[in-house]
Amino acid sequence: MKRVSFSATFPNAIAHPLHRRLVSSDDVSRVELLMWGPMGTVTTLLWCDGDRDAVADLLTAVESIETTELVESADGTYAFVHQTAYEFAESILDLVADSGVVFLPPVTFRDTGRVQFEAVGQSDALTAFYIELTDLVEGTIERVDEFDRQPSATAVTSRQQAALDAAVAVGYYEIPRSGTVEAVADELECASSTAGELLRKAEAELVARATESR
Repeated sequence: MKRVSFSATFPNAIAHPLHRRLVSSDDVSRVELLMWGPMGTVTTLLWCDGDRDAVADLLTAVESIETTELVESADGTYAFVHQTAYEFAESILDLVADSGVVFLPPVTFRDTGRVQFEAVGQSDALTAFYIELTDLVEGTIERVDEFDRQPSATAVTSRQQAALDAAVAVGYYEIPRSGTVEAVADELECASSTAGELLRKAEAELVARATESR
């Protein structure tokens, strides 16, 4: 079993309306689709790197929304959304439904127009999915790993893990240090303050777990 990280840029004609609004937004630069329901019960949980008002405005792009509940956090806003349709293009929904692979949260939408997501499956199914994906959109494979069902030994979130990975990549943990928080932020495409907070929380969790284990 393989775990593959994909990146894709959707043409405007088939991009989700929320993503089209995000690309033109000055107040939100990143939306993470954290959880989603089955086709017949469209309930989603989003995280956005903007304040409550900015996220409320962003969500007006989705006409099928019936109710929303917004909860602000230290680094953004969560949106619990009930809607009557996903509003993805039929070609994208058909691709996902027929793919033969499993998609892992989060699906990350960026104001650059990119979408990043992970899928798990057999190599042949993942290859077939990638071929069909790139028939529709501009797509790349960013990373391929063996899939491990074991949960992480820490409670580090996916966003905190991404920050740690970026920090390692830019040399933030080298001795002497060759990377900066600003470089981490560039990798994550977020504000330096957000990158710094993600690193601090991840480091605090790792230290706490390490000391508890002793």
